[in-house]
Amino acid sequence: MEIKASDVKALRERTGAGMMDCKKALTESNGNFEAAEKLLREWGMAGVEKRAGRATNEGRIFVAQNESELSLVELACETDFVARNKDFIDAGTKIAATALGQKASSQNESLESMVKDIASLIKENIALKRVAYFNAGMNEHLHSYLHGEGRIGVVVKFRASDPNAFKNEKVASFVHDVALHVAAFNPMFLDESKVPASWLAEQKDIFQKQVELDEKMKSKPAKVIEGILAGKVKKLLSEVCLMNQGFVRDEKVSVADALAQISKETGFSLAIVDYYFAKVGQN
Repeated sequence: MEIKASDVKALRERTGAGMMDCKKALTESNGNFEAAEKLLREWGMAGVEKRAGRATNEGRIFVAQNESELSLVELACETDFVARNKDFIDAGTKIAATALGQKASSQNESLESMVKDIASLIKENIALKRVAYFNAGMNEHLHSYLHGEGRIGVVVKFRASDPNAFKNEKVASFVHDVALHVAAFNPMFLDESKVPASWLAEQKDIFQKQVELDEKMKSKPAKVIEGILAGKVKKLLSEVCLMNQGFVRDEKVSVADALAQISKETGFSLAIVDYYFAKVGQN
C-alpha cells in the first residue's frame, strides 16, 4: 500500500524515530500506527523523545566554511564515547554544511530533523545546542580553529588593506595564532571600546570598596588611592580585553602590539574585527 508522507511524519513525531525507519515500519504494518510503533520498539528505533530529558553535557563543535562564509554548530550528547563516534561526527559535519547552505543562525526544522535521525541511529539523547553564522565583507577574512576533539571552537575575523594579505605566510600564521590565543584565554571583550560602561562602573565600585575596607589604605593620600584604583582597572582590562592581553606566543607583548608588529613586517595594514568563542556545554 502507499504510505503517505503525512503518516510518516506523524509516526516520527509520535516515536522520535528516523524518517526512513518510520516509513519502513508503516510499510511492513500496512499503515497500522500501533503495529508500526511496536515494530519500531522491537527494532530499538523508538524512544528518542523519552531520552530527551537526559543531560547532554558532552558533544562536539563542527565548522563548515566557504570563501566568505562560515557556520559553527554544537552537537551535544550524553557521553564522550558518542562524541567520538564516527556516525556522530559524520552527522555533525553534515549539519554544519547544511547550516552554512541555509545561512542559518539558529535551530530550524530541517536541522532538528537531522539531529533526530542521528539520535535514532545512536540511541542516545542528542541535541543541537548552538548554531552560529558568520560572513566576511570586502577585504575581510574568517578563520576557525577547533581544539580538543572539537570541545572548543573559535572563529576570528580579520580585515586587511589588501585581500592578498591573507595569502601571506606570516599573516596567515598570525591569524591562526590569534585563534589559538582566543581558545586559550577566552577574552570577554575585543577591546576597551567594547566594554559596557555599566560593567566597568560595577568593577570600579568593587575596587573602591576593596580599598575602603583595607586598613593600610586609610592613611594614603587621595591621589595615591586614585592611582591604585586606576592600576586595578588597567590590570583588569589587560585580563578581559583581547587586544590588551599578553599574546599567546609572547605574553610580554600585547595582542595589539603583536598585530602592529606583523603589519609593519608584512606591509599590510591589519585589524582584528571580531572573534567568537564556543565551548561544549557552555552557553
